[in-house]
Amino acid sequence: MTAIRPRILIVDDEPFNVDYLEQELADLHYETIAAVNGQDALEKIRNNAPDLVLLDIMMPILDGFAVLERIKADPATRDIPVIVISANNDLQSVIKGINLGAEDYLPKPFEPTLLAARIAVSLEKKFLRDQQRKLLHTFASDEVAEELLASGFSLGGKKIRASIMFTDIRSFTTFTESHDAEEVVEMLNDYFAAVFEPIAKHGGIVNQIIGDGLMAMFGVTQGKGDHRQSAVLAALDMVRVIKDFNQARVSVGKPAIKIGIGIASGEVMAGYAGTQHRATYTCVGDAVNLAARIEAHTKEAGRVILIDSATQAGLPESLKAESLGMVLFKGKVTPTEVFALP
Repeated sequence: MTAIRPRILIVDDEPFNVDYLEQELADLHYETIAAVNGQDALEKIRNNAPDLVLLDIMMPILDGFAVLERIKADPATRDIPVIVISANNDLQSVIKGINLGAEDYLPKPFEPTLLAARIAVSLEKKFLRDQQRKLLHTFASDEVAEELLASGFSLGGKKIRASIMFTDIRSFTTFTESHDAEEVVEMLNDYFAAVFEPIAKHGGIVNQIIGDGLMAMFGVTQGKGDHRQSAVLAALDMVRVIKDFNQARVSVGKPAIKIGIGIASGEVMAGYAGTQHRATYTCVGDAVNLAARIEAHTKEAGRVILIDSATQAGLPESLKAESLGMVLFKGKVTPTEVFALP
């Protein structure tokens, strides 16, 4: 397999400088692209996603400082390392470049061996940052991962209005008794892969997986539309996805599964809970407890999707829910009207 060569953008309005850098970088087995001014550089960054930028300062249209400032201000490009190579190398300019986010600031004419070392170190730092981002996205939702990368971690939270979803697989204990552990894990991985997609599609965040059950939150990040409708649409899509999931399993002689989904809406406290050493992004509040109780009630009611009255109040006429009457859940003082979706 051929290794992917790092791509380096050379930004300089002097053709001689570009040609020289291209030759040096070719000898180091880097792929290069070039831009002749600051505006051209920003367009090349958007279209080519370079791994590193070698940036001149004194250029027409948009100078290097302005380019550097825009690169670091954009969340999509701020992690791209930038090495300034400029004849404008007075102390004030060097300090300005470093303060704007440059990895390094080299004077012209530069020492090729030193440049090669600086490039190697900068690319290694970017690789580690990319690995960190990938790891965060593996264990947290995209929204939570990007918030952590942008703002860092701190315990605490904020009050918001949200919709909480709980779902699990019916008769999962019976399934585990009659199948070996490897098959159980394979089924769970396929199941979660299937249901995560509709949850994410409608703006939900899966923040908890326990065995065959999961908890998802809607409305905890900025999104379009009503979080109550988003949660219900996700649940309906999940039912359709599970239908296809079961058809695929039955076609190869594997048993189908059934799920139950409970949704409740209201004010919750969302944020990081735990300690400075171990924490999770979650939310607490009456709606969380109620959603868990409603999900458990799907077994007794014989329905797949049940919601509370607060969730039902946020649905359009096109999403009609059937009232199943008042239910007094364990731990609650006041009965809750429960609605079923087809």
